[in-house]
Amino acid sequence: MKNKIILILSVVSLSFASCKKYLDINENPSLPQEVKAELLLAPIIFQMANGVSQDLRQVNKFNQAIVGASGDVSSKIWEKHGYAAQSDVGGVMWRMVYFNFGRNIDFMIKDAVDNQKYEYAAIGYAVKAWGYQMLTDYHGPIILDEAMQDKLFFKYQDQKEVYAKVRLWCDSSLYYLDQKSPLDYSAHLKSEKGDNLFSGNMERWRKFVYGLRAIQYVHFVNKPDFVSKYADSIAYYVDLSFSSNSDDANVKFKGDKKETSSVAGPQQNNFVSTYYSRAGQPIVNYLGGGLRGTAATPVRMLHDPRLPLMLNYTNPLDSTFTGGLPNVTNTSVPHIMGPIIDQAYRGKFIFRDKVDFPLMTYAQLQLIKAEALFLKGDKDGAYAAYIKAIRSHMTFVNKYASADEVTIKEIDIAKYLLSSEIPQAATDLTLADIMGQKYIVQWGWGGLEQWCDMRKYKYSTDIFRQYQALSGSSLEYGDYCYRVRPRYNSEYVWNAKELDLWGALDPKYITKPTWSMTADN
Repeated sequence: MKNKIILILSVVSLSFASCKKYLDINENPSLPQEVKAELLLAPIIFQMANGVSQDLRQVNKFNQAIVGASGDVSSKIWEKHGYAAQSDVGGVMWRMVYFNFGRNIDFMIKDAVDNQKYEYAAIGYAVKAWGYQMLTDYHGPIILDEAMQDKLFFKYQDQKEVYAKVRLWCDSSLYYLDQKSPLDYSAHLKSEKGDNLFSGNMERWRKFVYGLRAIQYVHFVNKPDFVSKYADSIAYYVDLSFSSNSDDANVKFKGDKKETSSVAGPQQNNFVSTYYSRAGQPIVNYLGGGLRGTAATPVRMLHDPRLPLMLNYTNPLDSTFTGGLPNVTNTSVPHIMGPIIDQAYRGKFIFRDKVDFPLMTYAQLQLIKAEALFLKGDKDGAYAAYIKAIRSHMTFVNKYASADEVTIKEIDIAKYLLSSEIPQAATDLTLADIMGQKYIVQWGWGGLEQWCDMRKYKYSTDIFRQYQALSGSSLEYGDYCYRVRPRYNSEYVWNAKELDLWGALDPKYITKPTWSMTADN
């Protein structure tokens, strides 16, 4: 018996010695502290699209971009600018930043810096900056300095501090973009298991970072020093950013099965439910003659060549289009996915399985530049960027056309640019012209930035001409929503004391404008 015990102890000792190196590296084997950056990148980039797309379902309702066809209170509560109580609905980006990205981004950056994989360090900081930018634009105050610490309760910091940290992370990304890795990682970055945003093109990552800076600054239109301090910087960063549609930040999806299909496609089911699947009246009207004039009733294919490529006919026989309204059932409005064929939705425009999902585009950035220059008083510069945006979005829409759809030709673009929907001279350009086109350009994918636009201009129907104004009982708390409450289970269940300090236990907390939307510096 004694010999058997000695033998067992010897085997255990040898086993421990064989894995001692592993245990030295990973104090917790179920949560490795050192993971190769190459293994972490692809899942992180997938979560960029996944997190944003799922919370778009709620943001779209604030924007009236996509509404529901159900009378269920849990669906309509968001259209009334309320929220689902005791629910994590609307909290996917919170999970994206603090769990799906979580420590993985920090691990990726650490491995990249320690081992001179500078491309991965640059990407890590760029994604981290983007994630926190999206999260604070959505929620306002969030966990910043105490994020990823081993604590039970976490302190929040306001948007001003988060924005500053985002700019710092952007600078860190640019710093590592200027470094040269001793080894060549281009093959892995180009692979499906690598960089599914830019395929290892580091100059496009640089442009992405500059674009993020421009997007942040354009949120400051209500600051008293916007014109003197930010307008030129926005134009500067846009000029350093995407130079054409070929630079667009598109997360790539093969779409050959559910696991590889687009986050907005039919197989993922995010936009299939009747809760989140009817194009709103504003986009139908904007594409149907309502940018400068009055949209036809019903809307037909008479004005904008993008209309039949972006939206589905209500009645193909007479080529009519119908949009949904907030707080009604919209059962007669067609599904954004199109008809069901062979027991599955066909998909349409951005809502297909085998297409890219955009996070930032050239057309969007050109309209950000147009907006900034217009507010500065440079109408010529604004008009030039405005026309570039329209042209590029026509090409963008063509990319998402199916094989049996007729794409937009140059003659169609030229005709549209000469129509009454477009100001024919810079002197006639208005802010509503710019923001109306921006609504079209961001429809389907850029809902969070669209919501930033709506909030900073206080949901003005003078600027957003086709927005359906709400008042009285059509608003759950008597005013429009300006922030989404933090994720329920991680915050209202466990971190309520901190929430109370911010007034977030009051249901009307959501109607309080975030810092970036105010005149406070």
